[in-house]
Amino acid sequence: MLSGATVVLPTGAVPGGRVVVDGTRIAAAAPEHAQILDLSGHWVVPGFVDLHNHGGGGASFTSGTVEDVLRGIHTHRLHGTTTLVASTVTGAMDFLTQRAGLLSELAEQGDIAGVHFEGPFISPCRKGAHSEELLRDPDPAEVRKLVDAARGHAKMVTLATELPGGIDSVRLLAEHGVIAAIGHTDATYEQTVEAIEAGATVATHLFNAMPPVGHRAPGPITALLEDGRVTVELINDGTHLHPAALQLAFHHAGADRVAFITDAMDAAGFGDGRYMLGPLEVEVADGVARLVEGGSIAGSTLTLDRAFKRAVTIDRVPVTDAVRALSANPARLLGLDDRIGSLEPGKDADLVVLDADFELRGVMRRGAWVVDPQLA
Repeated sequence: MLSGATVVLPTGAVPGGRVVVDGTRIAAAAPEHAQILDLSGHWVVPGFVDLHNHGGGGASFTSGTVEDVLRGIHTHRLHGTTTLVASTVTGAMDFLTQRAGLLSELAEQGDIAGVHFEGPFISPCRKGAHSEELLRDPDPAEVRKLVDAARGHAKMVTLATELPGGIDSVRLLAEHGVIAAIGHTDATYEQTVEAIEAGATVATHLFNAMPPVGHRAPGPITALLEDGRVTVELINDGTHLHPAALQLAFHHAGADRVAFITDAMDAAGFGDGRYMLGPLEVEVADGVARLVEGGSIAGSTLTLDRAFKRAVTIDRVPVTDAVRALSANPARLLGLDDRIGSLEPGKDADLVVLDADFELRGVMRRGAWVVDPQLA
């Protein structure tokens, strides 16, 4: 029994609350002779859920071995991410189908929650850190090929839906229960509305790799913020977004439609240096990842505990809203909110312990301490 902390529940923050863990699940009542851990002065929040993550700990989800991928997953668990979707970057179709097979095995083992394909179906105008020569239009047959290669574990595909085949691909994804995400796009406002009507439900790292808001050409950002069916991803690392942009997203979308992501690459939890993101070389300096050639931002080195702390201490986001953005909303989007995303009896015992300064002190996944607060 974890007692004494301020516990963030779906109904709000409860000072002096308690969470009972029995085996791998949260229980409604403490069993007799339960071990009691006093966490007075701390916060207990649900485990973080990352929808969009390319790697960490020096390991790439796009190109690493199984052992590499597991190392990257563990790196993020040490920072509170108890559920993670592994993201790939643009590559040749045969290579991506091979990666889908490897990652789907890890999904079957419960190590990841599924696979996210970011590229190759994106706009060369907004390619960011993706190899332009490997980009292609979103042919529904090729989109289906990637989805099939993931053997039921494809969770999301990022598309520039204005490209030929984009709308038909959105419909295909929706029919197969896969999230169609609008991103790395040069779409107009009207084209974005059409994609949402076709079934797109996520904005891949809103504001980044898309046209800015204009007063005569409002662009995709306006359409994505105004539609209640869309969840907007935000990279809250202080590099990708100004705090005012983050506040704008919360104000217009509301706390129930924001999902904090890392968009992390290999250097997350590892350090500065040279890395590869797909076929492109990346230089990480002072924690900021940029392409060696051209200087585009190349993912992030963010971990979700840092995103949480920044949200509540710098961006003035209420703790309960930050919890929604880090846990409840992505869990719901993945269709896993019956098991994760909130601290409720019967759900997996996935939780994070933070001190009064919102520094991570403990991580529990399925009832086992990944980071023991008594040792931290």
